[in-house]
Order: sequence, then structure tokens, then C-alpha cells
Amino acid sequence: QVQLVESGGGSVQAGGSLRLSCVASGNTFASWTMAWFRQAPGKEREFVAAIRWSSGSTYYEDSVKGRFAISKDNAKLTVYLEMNTLRPEDTAVYYCGAGFVGQRYNSAIQYDYWGQGAQVTVSS
Repeated sequence: QVQLVESGGGSVQAGGSLRLSCVASGNTFASWTMAWFRQAPGKEREFVAAIRWSSGSTYYEDSVKGRFAISKDNAKLTVYLEMNTLRPEDTAVYYCGAGFVGQRYNSAIQYDYWGQGAQVTVSS
């Protein structure tokens, strides 16, 4: 079994910063892709960023490029999402996902494992 545990959510004013962490445990795999998705009330879960565990290649949704950065710590089996210049429209529950993902890294159904979610609230 695989467990993903997110932390680091909270409330911040527009323009502020937060860092999310996702720790993986259990049967982890070097060929995984790990990603962050978010879901706002009444909306579908949407892609934010992804990172290939073996190569370190990263991918971002257009609206977060230049503001968010995804990174990993191999030794700690942890993925981070550094979020800067936050906007009210970034408010959502942020979920960490992991799985053997091909080209469709931005599709939630490609991920087999999910964390419990971390609330991020950005006020104007």
C-alpha cells in the first residue's frame, strides 16, 4: 500500500506565499510521477504541477507558471509545491497524487494514489 500525506496549507493574503509538502510511504517506486492537483468548491479537480521522480522533469498548468515551483527530495520521499504571488483564484483544496503516468500527466485519472488534501485560502 501507498500513503501520501500533505501538509502546509493555510490562509494567506493575496501576494503571499505558502509551501505544501507531500510525504510518500509504503511501496514507493522510482518510476513514478507525482503531481499536485486542486479542487475548488463546485469545480472539478484540476492539474497544477507534476514532476517525474526519476528524471526530475517538471510540468505546470499555465496559470501557475512563474509563480509555483514543484520539487522533490529523494531521500525524504517528499514532493513540495512552493506557491508565490498567490491569488484569490488559487483558493482550493490541494491534493498530492502519485502513479505510473505517461504523457497525460495533467489528467487526474492517471494517478493511482491520493493524499487527503490541504486547504489553501487566499484572501483579497
